[in-house]
Amino acid sequence: MKLSVNRVALPLALALLYSGCAALALPAHNVPRAVDLAVDHGRVSSSKEINLTVVLKLHNEADYDKAVEALYDPKSSTFHQWFKDEDFQKYAPTEEEFNSVKHELLNAGFTVVDSDPPRFTIRVHGNVGNAESAFQTEIHTFTIKNRSFDAHVSEAKLTGAAASLVDSVAGLERHQARPQLAIAQNIRTKAPLFKKPLAKVEDLGGFAASLANVPLTYPQTFNYSLTNPTVSASYTGTVYNIDPTKIVSYTPQELQTHYGLTSLLELGYDGKGQTIALVEGYGYANAEADANAAAQIFGLPKLTASTFQVIYPEGKPLNPNAADLTGWTGEIALDIQSAHAIAPGAKILVVASAGQDNEDQIASLNYIIQHKLANTVSSSWENDDEIIAGPAELNAFNAVLKKGAAAGISFQFSTGDSGDLGLGTPVGAVGVPSDSPWAVAVGGTSVLNDPVSLGDVVAGWGNNAAYIALSGALDPPFAFGFLGGAGGGQSQFFAKPSWQTGVPGKWRQVPDVSALADPYTGFPIVVNEEGTQFAEAGVGGTSLASPIFTAIWALADQVNGGPLGFASPAIARLKKGEITDVVPTSPLNADNPTGSVTDSSGTTDYTTPEIFTGLLYSQNQFPAAIWPFDATDAAILTFGTDSSLTVTTGWDNVTGYGEPNGLPFIIAVAVNAKKK
Repeated sequence: MKLSVNRVALPLALALLYSGCAALALPAHNVPRAVDLAVDHGRVSSSKEINLTVVLKLHNEADYDKAVEALYDPKSSTFHQWFKDEDFQKYAPTEEEFNSVKHELLNAGFTVVDSDPPRFTIRVHGNVGNAESAFQTEIHTFTIKNRSFDAHVSEAKLTGAAASLVDSVAGLERHQARPQLAIAQNIRTKAPLFKKPLAKVEDLGGFAASLANVPLTYPQTFNYSLTNPTVSASYTGTVYNIDPTKIVSYTPQELQTHYGLTSLLELGYDGKGQTIALVEGYGYANAEADANAAAQIFGLPKLTASTFQVIYPEGKPLNPNAADLTGWTGEIALDIQSAHAIAPGAKILVVASAGQDNEDQIASLNYIIQHKLANTVSSSWENDDEIIAGPAELNAFNAVLKKGAAAGISFQFSTGDSGDLGLGTPVGAVGVPSDSPWAVAVGGTSVLNDPVSLGDVVAGWGNNAAYIALSGALDPPFAFGFLGGAGGGQSQFFAKPSWQTGVPGKWRQVPDVSALADPYTGFPIVVNEEGTQFAEAGVGGTSLASPIFTAIWALADQVNGGPLGFASPAIARLKKGEITDVVPTSPLNADNPTGSVTDSSGTTDYTTPEIFTGLLYSQNQFPAAIWPFDATDAAILTFGTDSSLTVTTGWDNVTGYGEPNGLPFIIAVAVNAKKK
């Protein structure tokens, strides 16, 4: 049994591990680094079923890389001339090489599930015993950071002469893709702030009437007292969600306005003729009905057989309730309904895996490319961080996503909802596969308002909270910390891509772009769970940001008259005015809460930063507001306080290059697509 690392020492241990590998070339071995830090619970049962995606080595791979890079270089003669099947064949393994790998896998007891036409990958099914025999290793179960995963414990190498033909393999390490969904919660009870049966909500005046689109209101003063001992407190500042009978969430039309899309939609650029693919786990039967209930409430077109479809590349899950049991139901509802809100004329295609292992999702991505299903794809999930995923999986994801970019497809991924995962900057712990240089990593924002001058104010998403009153004044106020924030940071595996010019460091930096993610300035959905249709508001996370951006990119494809391909290089080339740079929100800071607490020892004054001392890292410019729950209970809620990740002018590790800003953004990427 391996030694466990205690929870206090773990972030430092991981940081040292990361910083050590930053100076090295890409690792020559393929065992996940977490294996050396995790608790080993022993060998996985040899009879446990397993799927593997084996990625074969290409011919002239350096030339292939240059050819794909050239597709995104405006000075290249092949700029935006997307690969066709015959272009992939130039670099593909030969049929003899493919059959050699296939033969070894069959000899090990696997059955072939699928392979792509250019023979880049082969997918097989078998059990752990087959995998251990074929790849000359053992697969064990580990835990680290309260996470469980399976991984191979020694260098995995295919048996026989075919070993030299394999680039990487996904599935030897097994861990689950997790939805990046965040729900605005009552911080005392952890219950959702707003989740009620839809029928009841409609009877009481309607779902839309329950929503507030003004998060912050003009500064007010609140007084609290406590007897035995005698304590009094007074706080003055901006107020969050002044009407406790409502919840802050933006309707589809309000999001369209915020992203500057209203005029485009009125001109008919609503996504018609475009397909938005959503990569999900399991799927659920009532997804279309839920989306249409929301569409009726918020005045959007109804989804029909021609504008909505669900595909199961692996067949339907064995348990029809799997999405409910694993948390995917709300994720799927959010993805469909938010994408439909931004591009109401586009076709929504749900690509649902039968499981939620990392390899299941690779299979779905491959399926989209192979069958040319969509030009823009959203995946609102992450597969742990790089040290758990390991080199074999990282390379497998990257190979598939590079192939998608070559075909002119833009794959968006949520960057996660837990900031830097406790490791601090510049290391962080970026998620997989948003860390791939061929993935569009979508971070998160809070969409606020200036209660004095009016108008939208955008902050990077990161919430902290502190109680100032619980059944009366608290002495002193109690800051209980981080509620959630957009993932970001620096890859320790992938080098910085050519299009990240001007971004710090030598490694891939995440994210590239951002959109609304803060659940406390969230989005409303309708979702059916266990036979009851619920109205839920305050829904967010980078699970919301990814489909929002994906839908905006579909509008850009429509305006362009064809696919713009992988979005990140185009985003990086944008100039001031063509994208909204999210900057520190200093105009709101002047009205951040201040207070005083008086007890038998005298009066102590507090500013918001003083209340959160030790919790907000280097951030000193951020908006905050008093959040009154009732007459005796209240908190202070901060925005733009994302662990150690910090919003700056220009690119930053919370919001990337910024938020798309409607017509200027779409015209710029479309015009730039014509340049050579």
